[in-house]
Amino acid sequence: MGMLRIMSRRGDDRIMWDPKKVEANDPEALAAVHEAERIFEEARVRGATAFKVVESGPVERIDKFDHTAEQIVLVPRVVGG
Repeated sequence: MGMLRIMSRRGDDRIMWDPKKVEANDPEALAAVHEAERIFEEARVRGATAFKVVESGPVERIDKFDHTAEQIVLVPRVVGG
């Protein structure tokens, strides 16, 4: 399963999709990927940082949405003062 996790004050929100169903052009899976990509792009414009997480490897910072990723974590810009 692919997953986009969006960190927030409430914890994290998740959008999940099945990559095999995406390849098969399943409408629900495609809709989930499009929604995840829209959220990813909006968050990046606002300064969020994105990381691709894989079970057996290092975390990788990414700038473009990857629907084949196991998990993408979006961390909003931290504002202090």
